[in-house]
Amino acid sequence: MLRHERGPAVHPEANPMMQGRPAGAALVAGAVIFFLAELIAAAAWTDPPYSYTHHYISNLGVRGPLEALGQFMNSPLAWVMNTGFFLFGIMFFIGVAALEGLRSWRRWAALILGALVALGGVLLALNPGSGEPPDGAIDYHGLGAFASIVGGNVLVIFLGRQRQQTGVTPKAGRAMVALGVFGLASMVAFLAVASSGANVLIGLVERCAVYPILVGFLCAGTSIWTRRTAHAASRPLPSSAVSRRASST
Repeated sequence: MLRHERGPAVHPEANPMMQGRPAGAALVAGAVIFFLAELIAAAAWTDPPYSYTHHYISNLGVRGPLEALGQFMNSPLAWVMNTGFFLFGIMFFIGVAALEGLRSWRRWAALILGALVALGGVLLALNPGSGEPPDGAIDYHGLGAFASIVGGNVLVIFLGRQRQQTGVTPKAGRAMVALGVFGLASMVAFLAVASSGANVLIGLVERCAVYPILVGFLCAGTSIWTRRTAHAASRPLPSSAVSRRASST
């Protein structure tokens, strides 16, 4: 009879297969929620058809009908887009807060940037705006958009640079840095086009500033999830598990 050997106790949190999964899932969920909300709200806007290259993203959260910034706004499912704004910000913050490996100032920097994205999403959701607030009023919608876009792109760059601490693969980390830089450059281009009043492909330029955030977090989330799982699959079993398996035979 094989003798049962008592191996060292293994804490559930030490299992690499579980580490990072909440963070990866939340980051992926935030991006997917945004894309789905945008797709559903845009599909319902048929008179006239919504244009991804011409219309602002925020138009999808305006019930209307009204005209502002040289565009007609009338989103039948405005509540879907506003719910998407809210949830994407919250999920990104949860994902960042659940990241493992960041210590000291790096963790605080990630949390502050994540909170900025979350605050932006909440402001966008609770203040669906046309971009033309009443005289003297604070444009909370505009502030939310600026916070989400700038904070989100900077956060994507930051997490890409900290890939060794967060478990992001080198390939995904490099892609995240490139995406964040492109997003910030597109934000400058968006402000230039918007201030000129030309409205030429303004929706496309805006999405060039927003989508890198979503794709960047998709890269981070999937990379963390798959890398942790692969590491867990290749990790040898603890001695206690080997003993139990041997005794069963």
